[in-house]
Amino acid sequence: MDPTPSRPPASLRAGASRQGAALASVLGGFAAFYAGLPEGRRADFLFGNPQEPAPLRYVEAIRTAALPDDPERYAYTQSLPEAVRAVAAGLRERFGVAFEPEDVAMTNGNFAGLSVVLRAIADPGDAVVYVSPPWFFYEPLIVAAGMRPVRVAAPPPSFDLDVDAVAAALGPEVRAVIVNSPHNPTGRIYPAGALDDLAAALEEASARQDRPVYLISDEAYDRIVFDGQAFPTPVARYPFSFLLYTYAKTLLSPGTRLGYVAMPPTMPGREGLREALLLAQIATGWAYPSSIFQHAVPELERMDAGIERLQARRDLVCGALRDQGYELLVPEGTFYVMVRSPDPDDRAFCEGLAREDVWVLPGSMFEAPGWFRISLTGNDDMVAFALPRFEAAIRGFRAGR
Repeated sequence: MDPTPSRPPASLRAGASRQGAALASVLGGFAAFYAGLPEGRRADFLFGNPQEPAPLRYVEAIRTAALPDDPERYAYTQSLPEAVRAVAAGLRERFGVAFEPEDVAMTNGNFAGLSVVLRAIADPGDAVVYVSPPWFFYEPLIVAAGMRPVRVAAPPPSFDLDVDAVAAALGPEVRAVIVNSPHNPTGRIYPAGALDDLAAALEEASARQDRPVYLISDEAYDRIVFDGQAFPTPVARYPFSFLLYTYAKTLLSPGTRLGYVAMPPTMPGREGLREALLLAQIATGWAYPSSIFQHAVPELERMDAGIERLQARRDLVCGALRDQGYELLVPEGTFYVMVRSPDPDDRAFCEGLAREDVWVLPGSMFEAPGWFRISLTGNDDMVAFALPRFEAAIRGFRAGR
């Protein structure tokens, strides 16, 4: 007799049905795209995965942090004092906001950070607004927390933050708004004026509802900013804010699972929220990063993403694709380029590229049909291999119309 159940128990199926459906819609989209396509990826621009060896300085920081210089090096760990001090100091330096170490909670990446914040501030049945096109997992994580996702479009081709649309969505059940800038997948950095208007809309909604509408600022890419721009953080503009950060993007190390949640000093009721975050981190499944990586945070805070190299790759890719006839949005930040698919069926166009061993992500997989996304984390050899194949693809499509 096979002791492995063929299905989860009914109690789990009932509790997980909505979140399972939301997650399945994301994972099923990936599976359907990969099905029938060749294995191996000569030019992989799908995700923000490293395509080159990790920098020696990063490896050395992790190696040094792993050395057991005291008996508690590998003990149970929540947020290490040395880690939160380094984070708070870095935030003060970058944004001129007096973040305190006590208001920083170390997390194992932004998956955990968002899950923890949602559970700390909202109740089942509350609604959470997010901007579309989004990071794939906003909706599944909102649903998993028992909340209702509310989608607000940032319309193409500019993908600007539509503050009026966000304000119109702030009904009495809305407890939080997620804003991601620099924005994945479009590379937009929302300007200070738009963020000021958003803060005013949130203040008005909070007063109207007589309870705060929280702003969750997903700043995974806030150190990947091009052309010498200054990044305006939404957290400096609105008191009821949480800043979410992951080192995965800046250091091109998504397997590290290291990040944090930070509250600004303007946040009312910080003491109670500290406890709520702590309880949520435990209840979510000990959503703290490894002690090794936390010990490395003071050194990791001093590292950067190699902006000059990324910007040069951005300029090369965007310039070449434009010359070939593609319409695209030049990213202001992140390491993604949004390109309009010549074929309105973006998935079919991307499947054609994949058969030529050039892998890009169809926009229909992240609520942007008719577009595709290129990750600039593909290395220079991949770019050189891919560019003539991009040109052949657009010529082939136009010739076949």
